[in-house]
Amino acid sequence: QVQLVESGGGLVQAGGSLRLSCAASGRAFTSYVMGWFRQAPGKEREFVALIGPMWGTVNTDYSGSVKGRFTISRDNAKNTLYLQMNSLKPEDTATYYCAATRRNSYSWKIDDYEYWGQGTQVTVSS
Repeated sequence: QVQLVESGGGLVQAGGSLRLSCAASGRAFTSYVMGWFRQAPGKEREFVALIGPMWGTVNTDYSGSVKGRFTISRDNAKNTLYLQMNSLKPEDTATYYCAATRRNSYSWKIDDYEYWGQGTQVTVSS
């Protein structure tokens, strides 16, 4: 019932920036924990970032490989999740997926996310 649609991927030079968006259907967006994951060819899908449903709290977390470069945010009025990616590196090249879960605690585990988008490709050239 929940649909997630990513956009904003593309080809960018190393050191550049991209902003990914994930548009969510439904009216329960504010109750979801939202995450970004990525998968490079021949590699396992990995956690990138998450954001919780609470207003006015520190409710984000990042993988060590992107911390300080990527920022996850959400606009509940627009039912949209964002990932601002700065200082991009070639190793960031992957298909990026947004995901949602109704769990009442944060999770970095792929299996704990119930809803997934189809992904958007990010390619970073050297």
